[in-house]
Formats: sequence, C-alpha cells, structure tokens
Amino acid sequence: MIMEHTVICRHVSKVYRQESVAVQALTDINLEIPKKDFACLSGPSGSGKSTLLNLIGGLDRPTGGEITVDGQRVDQLGKSELAALRLHKIGFVFQAYNLIPVLTAIENVEFVMQLQGMAAAERAVKAREILHEVGLDGLEYRRPGELSGGQQQRVAVARAIVSEPSLVLADEPTANLDSKTAENLMQLLAHMNQEHGVTFIFSTHDKLVMDFSRRLITLHDGSIVNDVRRE
Repeated sequence: MIMEHTVICRHVSKVYRQESVAVQALTDINLEIPKKDFACLSGPSGSGKSTLLNLIGGLDRPTGGEITVDGQRVDQLGKSELAALRLHKIGFVFQAYNLIPVLTAIENVEFVMQLQGMAAAERAVKAREILHEVGLDGLEYRRPGELSGGQQQRVAVARAIVSEPSLVLADEPTANLDSKTAENLMQLLAHMNQEHGVTFIFSTHDKLVMDFSRRLITLHDGSIVNDVRRE
C-alpha cells in the first residue's frame, strides 16, 4: 500500500537543458522509502543525489516518471499544492542553514508554524520545547549571526521538525561543520528519527552521515547502483 511508504519513485528521470545540450541527470530511478526510514543518498559529484532530493521535495520537477510523497503524486501537483505539501509534510535542512538573519532562533523556528496559521502562544511553546530538545536552552533570542555553525544547524533542524512533518530532506547537512559538531548533529537526527518517527533522507559525501544511516543508496551517473540496508 502507498501509505506504508513516505516516498515512492517510479521510473523517474530528469534531463536538464544547457544551451543546446541535453544533460541526463537521472535515469529510470525506482525507489521506495518506508515510513521512519533513515536513508542516505551517496555518490560522487554529478551522480544525481541532490537532483533526486530536490525532486522528492518538489523543488524541481521530473522529466518523466512518478513521485509520491505521503500519498500525494508530487509530479502532478500545481505550484500552490506543492507549496502546501512542503509547508505541512516536508522539512528541509540545507548545508547553508537558510535561516532568516533578522530573526532570533525562536522566531526562525516559529516561522513555519506561523505560515501554517498556528496561534502565537501555541507556536511559542512548541518552539521553546524543540529548542530545548536540540540543546539550545538560553540561546532562543540570539540571531543567526550570534550563533556558531553547529548552533545554526541545530536551529535549522528544530525548524525542520517542529511541525512534525512526514519527511525531512537534508542536503549535505554536515558540510560546514567540524567532525565533533557533525557527530553531535547526526546523533540528534537519529534521536529525532527514533523518538518522533520522522523519515529522513540525506544527500551527502560525508562518511560520518553514511555510517549513521541505516540505509545507503548509492548513485552513479544518474542511476542507483547499490541499495544496502544495515539493520
């Protein structure tokens, strides 16, 4: 059944046009991500892992094939429907953090809930609780520029999961972090996966992220060449 899986890809392809040249970024991708999975897309630069992550998140559209996220055909949704899916069902963690610089940590975390129409008092409580869970007590009112890279990434993680999405997509989440901070972050994400049942898909070059993941999906030249579950 579809709802047993958070993500289903069927014969997904993606072709980019660069001037008059067609570049095949993905070819015939077939993939199922069960609920509560903790999976990693790996491969060299140009292998297609970030492209696949963007397609799953509705940030780009496939050239061919079907993509289902939480029971909805992402490839068939219009712009407003895609925006609603991303707002309510998908959390994003980017290597550049993508925090709003003029907002404090707690305001950044509240931002998605504000867009969802949650009452101010309720979202303040939820934001404070999740910041406590990610270890940022006492830093709620600091702006991103007043936080370390690791602290900013924790704010980004808190923002991604505070609204309890079905899926979190993390593109190179440890790229700008030192090894200790990266390990702490992955321990945090693994805890969120276990305690909150959130499905995670990572795109990464980082062996640390691969080692933490329970499933390693390897791409090469736009195709899945290996898919290993380590449980």
